[in-house]
Amino acid sequence: MRNGVHPGKRGLRRTLRIAACVLALACAAPAHAQFGWIKSLWPSTNRPEPPTGVQDPHYGDSLFYFYQGRYFSAVTNLMVSQHFDRMRNHADEAEVLRGGLFLSYGLHREAGEIFAKLIEKGAPPPVRDRAWFYLAKIRYQRGLHAQAEEALARIEGNLPADLQEDRVLLQAQLAMARGDYAGAVRALDALAKTGKPGSDVALYARYNLGVAMIKAGEAAKGAALLDEVGRVPTGSEELRSLRDKANVALGFSALQEDRAEDARRSLERVRLSGMHANKALLGFGWAAASGKNLNAALVPWTELAQRDPSDAAVLEAKLAVPYAYAELSAYGKALGLYQDAIGAFEQENARLDESIAAIRAGKLLAGLIERNPGEEMGWFWNIAELPELPHSGHLAPVLAQHEFQEAFKNYRDLLFLARNLKQWEDSLDVLRAMLANRRQAFAERLPAVRERERSIDLGIYDGKRNALAAELARVEREADVAAFADARERELQARIDSVRAIVERGGSDPEIAAARERLRRVAGALAWQQTQNFADRLWQAKKGMADLERNLSEAHAREAALAKAQRDEPAKLDAFAARIEALAARVKALQPRVAELAAAQQNQVQELAVAELAKQKERLAAYVSQARFAVAQIYDRANLAQGDGSAAPK
Repeated sequence: MRNGVHPGKRGLRRTLRIAACVLALACAAPAHAQFGWIKSLWPSTNRPEPPTGVQDPHYGDSLFYFYQGRYFSAVTNLMVSQHFDRMRNHADEAEVLRGGLFLSYGLHREAGEIFAKLIEKGAPPPVRDRAWFYLAKIRYQRGLHAQAEEALARIEGNLPADLQEDRVLLQAQLAMARGDYAGAVRALDALAKTGKPGSDVALYARYNLGVAMIKAGEAAKGAALLDEVGRVPTGSEELRSLRDKANVALGFSALQEDRAEDARRSLERVRLSGMHANKALLGFGWAAASGKNLNAALVPWTELAQRDPSDAAVLEAKLAVPYAYAELSAYGKALGLYQDAIGAFEQENARLDESIAAIRAGKLLAGLIERNPGEEMGWFWNIAELPELPHSGHLAPVLAQHEFQEAFKNYRDLLFLARNLKQWEDSLDVLRAMLANRRQAFAERLPAVRERERSIDLGIYDGKRNALAAELARVEREADVAAFADARERELQARIDSVRAIVERGGSDPEIAAARERLRRVAGALAWQQTQNFADRLWQAKKGMADLERNLSEAHAREAALAKAQRDEPAKLDAFAARIEALAARVKALQPRVAELAAAQQNQVQELAVAELAKQKERLAAYVSQARFAVAQIYDRANLAQGDGSAAPK
């Protein structure tokens, strides 16, 4: 004992202050449901449009990539189609989609400008309301809370149901951000009541409402809501974790108010295998200790002390166990456990040094990239798996940091851009090869084409065409039915002419007269037949003439195209080559910039991780100091006992 203060009670008060900090952290940030809000950029998210809903195929192409989660491909296809004005029937929807995709990559300023322009141009009410909502979300993320609330107030009620729920949650977050917890309660109250009791939205709303009520001074009502969340049955791992979080918050809130039994009831509902189990075990022990039942406190603390020491709660348990033994006057046991704790803290400090060295060697980021694919997932992609590193348990609090997550997403996107630029560099090399092959083919084929061109004189065919046209006009004008005679008719006409010559030489013989009459009748029959067929044959002749005109016209067009190609193709190929080289220069200029930014971002991400581990080292140093101070107190107690002549502590 020093200055009349028992060392164990000083430690109890210190640890309860730590517990209060845990509660503050649990209540400081409201929980967020991962609703994938980018999927609700238009009303058809939950109600698929009929096949006729997409009127412009290029818009449908962008939607195809979007629904696959390939946001980069979606936004690039969308912007190209907008540049060529291919989506006139979906102009506003395309702008909303582009703004949402920009937002998914963290481009808040650009997305905000898009939504603001949509509002200014007087878009349809559903589009306008969605633009106001996303503009409010952007402003909230940038810390512009007053402007975000102003944007929310402009929403007229045309949001789809899922966005309406997100709007209420955002309104509550804004209220809590300015300290208006009563306003957050009002915003969330209706949502908590109207939502389905077991739905994601209702549970998150009840949790956030409970937090807001506690901060608004309505601790009993807030605790009742958290208790409701802490008891709800659910099969979702995300919601089970939320349930555990609510029970931990309830337990530490009760501890802070010296309600040990209430704390115990809340904390014992936390799963031993969940991510909040260690905090629950620590709090459960303090609930027993605050009721002077230190033997009961030793049960959860001893279990907790055997767990992974990379968790702060485990390290605190390594101090709490010897504290309990000291309170039970088992000073020898306490002394040994304090010394074991000091050794464990020093080992943990060495492990932290190894983790820091691995991080600075680039192993953390390389492992995260390898184990968490999804280069086009945009801003709502999250780290799912830890890399295989020595003592990777240290990384959990690092990866939980919002700042680290955002910095790592920037780094991942820069790596994607570097790969994309490399792909374009390779593609431009392929285009160069294709262009060279085309130049070679053009140079090889041009002489043969020119030779064929010289061998064909279209002027001759034009002259023949003109002669045929003149003859056709004469035949039509003079009704020359014999001009269209076929081979049989021409043969018959020749026989008639031959017989006529013989008959003319026959004189006045009666037989000759009869033959002359028969000849007249045959010639008349032939003329009548030709007259009957004249109109059809004239039409067929005109049709053939039209085909000839068309073929000659096409021949002249091909001749002109060939001449134009001979004249323009080299310039066209040169223009393609210049464009390729211009793009190559842009890629070459961007590559070092992206590489430099990626290196700087890698350093920033690594330093964020190192800074968090450095805080853990500082915490370890504080634990070591506390343990050594407790050891010194035990030795002081032994020395005082010897000086008084009493028995030394055992």
